[in-house]
Order: sequence, then structure tokens, then C-alpha cells
Amino acid sequence: MKKIVIEGGTPLRGEITVSGAKNAVLPLIASSLLADGVSRICEAPWLADVNTMCQVLEHLGIQVGFTQDSNCLEIDTSTLNGIEPPGELVRKMRASFLLMGPLLARYGAAKMSLPGGCAIGSRPIDLHLKGLEAMGAHFNIGHGYIDAQAQRLRGNRIYLDFPSVGATENLMMAATLAEGATIIENAAEEPEIVDLANFLSAMGAKIKGAGTKVIRIEGVNHLQPVTHVVIPDRIEAGSYMLAAAATGGEMLICNVIDEHLKSVTAKLQESGVEVIEGEEGILVRGPDAINPVNIKTLPYPGFPTDMQAQFMALLSVAKGSSIITETVFENRFMHVAQLSLMAGDIRIEGHSAVINGVSRLKGARVEATDLRAGAAMIIAGLMAEGRTEIENICHIERGYANICQKFEQVGAKIKIVDD
Repeated sequence: MKKIVIEGGTPLRGEITVSGAKNAVLPLIASSLLADGVSRICEAPWLADVNTMCQVLEHLGIQVGFTQDSNCLEIDTSTLNGIEPPGELVRKMRASFLLMGPLLARYGAAKMSLPGGCAIGSRPIDLHLKGLEAMGAHFNIGHGYIDAQAQRLRGNRIYLDFPSVGATENLMMAATLAEGATIIENAAEEPEIVDLANFLSAMGAKIKGAGTKVIRIEGVNHLQPVTHVVIPDRIEAGSYMLAAAATGGEMLICNVIDEHLKSVTAKLQESGVEVIEGEEGILVRGPDAINPVNIKTLPYPGFPTDMQAQFMALLSVAKGSSIITETVFENRFMHVAQLSLMAGDIRIEGHSAVINGVSRLKGARVEATDLRAGAAMIIAGLMAEGRTEIENICHIERGYANICQKFEQVGAKIKIVDD
């Protein structure tokens, strides 16, 4: 087992370049199944989740290649010969269920294990199934598997009870080859939805309204493979912004889209951090003292749940008390116990965490309980006094490409070692 070791207390200074978005590239990989031939996804981050998704495709007979120097993922679907992804891989991550829509749309059938992923709360797939059923799919669920059939999907009006990103993406992909028009209401508005729509539109899909609450899709008979550059990872960018602020450093975060980070930027500025948006990137200067702020996680464009843990690490040393309310996932405070091991003063009250700022965190042996909690532990370790050891870093590797090397480039004393 590997672990991350950090000697804290060094202000971070320099430049960090953000990788392509994990939460964008996974649905792009799934949507490549909608066309016969070779699609290329450029600026794709080579992460554990991306590797898992590629392995799933390879088990379906698809040829997948990745060029390390150009970060280009090449997917040849012309050799696809199966509709049942291996259960042991599907159960590794939730995003694997995004293959359901494309397989049903193009091949009329799919058999998949119930998906896995970080244990951050209930993330049911009922919205996916409800929407696909409205389009004519039939499901037989048993023994941990879903057997799906659809002679041809038909467009319909679908209202999502919650603006689920995954359900919106699955239904968008399915609707591109469905007969007639599909209208998705209360759709997710995240930038990753827009990136998927751009990818599908380049393939020949007819999509309007991506990035709003109502998406309209007119089904077509055929899509063609394309080459596409994935958007930058806004959560990775936000994590680096928090690290610069937490250490009292000065960092330029490159390859970012300012608009995707408005809610994070606003809360950083409220906490006293200087944030300057420019053509080269976002410059972050950490203050002498962090002001307490209150945060409530919400679907985009609200404050992202994927940044909640990292912000809690910063607020653990604020000059006063802060409150973070989690409205998206009910089990996303597992990092509280880990921050407490580092002398953080945090208590949970229902769906909220009350953070009483301390003068300084102290290095400790902690665990990455999930992907974003792992990023929070790195931020906490970077600003803590002494040595921090982070175990179970497989979660971190699922969503951050070369994170230790990037932090080393800006002066962090951080390394991966064998435990």
C-alpha cells in the first residue's frame, strides 16, 4: 500500500496547470459508443477512473489507446462485440453506469451490474431508469444486475425529480439516437453537461438548451466519431486555489475557465483570500488570516459538493466559527473525523458541520475516506505543523492526475511512499 507524506508549513508559490476534467471525460468515453469508428478525446487526464472505464470498454471488444505525451485517448468502437460490461469493473465506480444509455440507444440491449464508487451517501440510479423507461426501455433487476431491453428508444418528455448530473448525461446520450424528440426538464446545468452536449453535437446530434434546466434533443439515425478537447477540471482547479490560500502562498492556476469557478471564488474572497482572474489563469494570494464563512452546497451554479471537504480544511484555521451545510449527499462528512485527528475543532449537527477555527492544525496519520476528502487531507497536511501521512490514497488517484508532482513544482514537501 502507498501513502502520501507531507511536511507542512511551506507557502506554495508558482504555477500549476489543471488537467482535463474527470467528470467530463467519463461521459465522453461512454458516448463514443454511439458512433462506429475512432473518436479521440484530447487533454484527457490519465486517472484510475479513466483507466477503469477504458478497461470496461476493452472487455466489450473496443480498442482503446492512450498517448501519454499528448494526453489523447483514442477509442475504436468498430470492434465492439458485447453488451455486458464485467461486474467487477462496473462496481468500482458509479460512472460506469453511463454506458447504459449508449448501449440501449445503439444496440437495443444492455446487462450491467449495479454501480459502485465513493461511499459518500445514497446515489440511486432510479432517475436513470425512470427516464429510460419513459423512452421505452424495459428492465429486469435481480441478483445485483440490471437486464435492459429496448427495440428502439422513443423520445419523450422527462422530468427529473432532482437535477442529477449522471441521469441527465445518460438520458442525453440515449436520446440522440431515439425516435423523435426528447425534452429533459429540471436537468443538471453543470459545465460537464455542456461539454458532453458539444461532443454529441459534433457527432451529429441535435441538442438545444444544455447548461439550462430544459434540454431538447431531436433524435437522429446515425452519429459519426469525432475529435474533441475536454474542458479543464474545475474541481481540481478549486482544490489548488484552496491549497494556495491555506498555506498563505501565491499561485497562478493555469488552464481554467473562470466562469466554472464563480461560487468557489466568491467564498474564497469572502474568507479574505485575494483572487485575480486573468488571461493566463487565476492568481490566488493567501491572507495572513482566514475569515469564517458559511457555505451551503447546491447543484450548479451553486457551491459544489465536490469542494465542501477542501473548504472545510481551510476553515478549520479561520478566525472564528463557520457552518457548512451539505444538501447533496447525506454521508459527506467522513473527513470531519480525520480533520479532528489533526486538532481540528469540528462538530456535526444534522446536515451541517460547525467549524471552530483553531490557530494551527497539527500533522497526523489520517485516511482519505473518499476522493474529495483525500484532497482535503492534502490541503490540511500542507498547512499543518509537522508531518502528515495520508493512507488509502487510491481514492485520491481516482480524480487527481499527478497531484504530488504538481504540488512539488510549487514548493510543497510532499511525496508518495510505500507504507
